[in-house]
Amino acid sequence: MRGRVSAGLVLYRIREGKLEVFLAHPGGPYFTRKDAGHWTIPKGEVEPGEDLLATAQREFREETGIVLHPESRFIELGSIRQKGGKTVHAWGVEGDHDGTQPIQSNTFEMEWPPHSGQMRVFPEVDRARFFPLVAARIKIKGTQIPLLERLERSLGCVQ
Repeated sequence: MRGRVSAGLVLYRIREGKLEVFLAHPGGPYFTRKDAGHWTIPKGEVEPGEDLLATAQREFREETGIVLHPESRFIELGSIRQKGGKTVHAWGVEGDHDGTQPIQSNTFEMEWPPHSGQMRVFPEVDRARFFPLVAARIKIKGTQIPLLERLERSLGCVQ
């Protein structure tokens, strides 16, 4: 059996000659006041037998509500291993989201507050937005920084 494996997308755009990447902030009560080092690429668990890129596209749509152009070109960014041992495979894809429409994320249910017996529903992602690459390096989980660097190299950007 495979270890925990996720796949995700790094949506990017070029604004005023600068690379910007789209990051998601995890929903739920544990992340409410956490910012730097806690944002992530939209990603999710690979189902048994599911193609990695298909998973990345599905999870991106489920976590953001953003539908990519059907002819989008995907740039393979390889994989990284997060601190908890999960392997994350990623692809870069050019696109945009103007930010005037809120994202639409799947939800999850958990007991909150702890030991209260009350079940509450939270979004998987509570907000998402584009960041210039310099700011994205501060916002994103440290183990995911290599994905941004690989995208930057693939696009030939110097920032």
